[in-house]
Amino acid sequence: MNDWQIPVELSGSERFERLVNSIRDYAIYLLDRDGHVASWNAGAERFKGYTASEIIGQHFSRFYTEEDRAAGLPARALRIAAETGTFEAEGWRVRKDGTRFWTSVVIDPVLDETGRLIGFAKVTRDVTDKRAAARALLESEQRFRLLVQGVRDYAIYMLDPEGYVTNWNRGAQAIKGYAAEEIIGRHFSTFYTEEDRQAGEPARALRVAIEQGKYEVEAWRERKGGQRFRAGVLIDPIHDEEGRLIGLAKITRDLTERWQAQQAVERARETMAQAQKMEAVGRLTGGVAHDFNNLLTIIRSSADLLKLPTLSAEKRDRYVDAIAQTADRAAALTSQLLAFSRRQPLKPELFDVGERLAAMQPLIQTSVGPTIDIAIGAGEGTVVNADRNQFETAILNLVINARDAMPAGGALSLTPGIVDALPAARGHGGAEGRFVAVRIADTGSGIAPDTLEKIFEPFFTTKALNKGTGLGLSQVHGFAKQSGGDIDVQSEPGVGTAFTLYLPQVAHVGALQPLSERIGDRTMATRRVLLVEDNEAVGQFARSLFEELGQIVTWVQHGEAALELLERAHDKIDLVFTDVIMPGISGLDLARSIRERWPALPVVLTTGYSHALAAEQDHGFPLLRKPYSVEGIVEILG
Repeated sequence: MNDWQIPVELSGSERFERLVNSIRDYAIYLLDRDGHVASWNAGAERFKGYTASEIIGQHFSRFYTEEDRAAGLPARALRIAAETGTFEAEGWRVRKDGTRFWTSVVIDPVLDETGRLIGFAKVTRDVTDKRAAARALLESEQRFRLLVQGVRDYAIYMLDPEGYVTNWNRGAQAIKGYAAEEIIGRHFSTFYTEEDRQAGEPARALRVAIEQGKYEVEAWRERKGGQRFRAGVLIDPIHDEEGRLIGLAKITRDLTERWQAQQAVERARETMAQAQKMEAVGRLTGGVAHDFNNLLTIIRSSADLLKLPTLSAEKRDRYVDAIAQTADRAAALTSQLLAFSRRQPLKPELFDVGERLAAMQPLIQTSVGPTIDIAIGAGEGTVVNADRNQFETAILNLVINARDAMPAGGALSLTPGIVDALPAARGHGGAEGRFVAVRIADTGSGIAPDTLEKIFEPFFTTKALNKGTGLGLSQVHGFAKQSGGDIDVQSEPGVGTAFTLYLPQVAHVGALQPLSERIGDRTMATRRVLLVEDNEAVGQFARSLFEELGQIVTWVQHGEAALELLERAHDKIDLVFTDVIMPGISGLDLARSIRERWPALPVVLTTGYSHALAAEQDHGFPLLRKPYSVEGIVEILG
């Protein structure tokens, strides 16, 4: 027989008695009709501290507290059990040693076969720990409720799964204006603006919170009186132990003052930016006028010198070249401004840096004056792929800065060369590869260390008002970086300054032909050109230029006239050359009409203001920028 088996020879009553006596977690015992203890199990002995011999025959009221006995609670418990069939309660009881414990008590009447009351069955359980935990939980919940209710800067409340308000804290009342009795039971969409309700935003907020675990937004909400406020909103779903959605927690904060402050800061920023913009425009306008006047001085002086009857042929050619090159510088200055504002991309081409420096010598000499000695070194293999106009503008900017640093005269050297890697410059990392390096060094006043850190910033200048744009060195820096290179500077006050411009070298390039040779070698067929140009002076010049190149030109001054002519004789035109900005139909619209109606007829666009095409980068037509040159015309005529 196993230890846990009850002997079969025991009677049913003996088995039941042994079962009851083995229970230790419940006090199970019998009372007679008057409440005296008639039996006592092991659980009763463990809870109450009495052995069976000590307690059987004693009245059960001795387990009650003095105050409960005085209130007649033991007799009332037996009476209720007898009258209703059961008595159930929780309360304090007293152990043998006088200590109290919290019990759960059930008293049932015991009847004989005739239904006569013969006693009571009493079951008691010690639930002191359970009561303590329940009280701790209750106190915690009360503290939490007090905490939530005490918060006034946040609206904290609950929603049921459909979005109806189930509770309401003081912060919610302060922010939204509703008392708890006014809002509990109403849908939270009450707080939304009419346009948000129409757009289904409340339902979307619940859906996002439930599906994604959180909904967070900053938006406009409405108070009780209809006044709007800027709210920071957070909604979190709440699930029970089994993972079922039982509601949502919603927290709202009034951010109106912060939002208004941010708007004020933004307005102040915009005002400051506008003021800085106007200051920059003022400086830019004066500086551009200064730079253009410098260029016009060279052109006017060269033109005056060409009138001298005693001028030698060599000097005449030099001054003609100076005029042409200075006109290119003026065009490059405009291009520089447009490139700086990101309205004109760079146009890379292959050229030899050493050759360009040599060709620029007359312009450089004219720009710096006779008090400065110029030395231009020779370079070998100094071919780059970059925007030639921007390169020459960069060199001219550096040369003019050197001139201004030597008002009493000095020496200026321009030395091209090759380096095997791009060195680190001004805290920037270097780069591998071969680079053409052009060193422009002067013996001027030098640059102070604190100024040296700022010289490449846009609009920064140490020159007097209207004595420069402040764009020169920023243009040089931007050109170098866009071309894959960099610029470095070393300077010592009182000794001089050396700028070094680095551009990636292009290796294995054959000899580059001069412009005159390229034009002379080009065989051009005679074409019938329709010139569309609204400016009369430019139109006459362009017509002469085409005719000097052996072309047959028909000139009209607006797009409508061009379309009328093409309607009659499009088969007699080989090329349309049109300005972009014109009154009436624009050159781009004209080109598109021609492509649609006569797709085989080529169209070339020309403009001096590339912003006109800034949003039309994929227009698909060849573009020649003004001022165009003989070389440009030769290129399009092919």
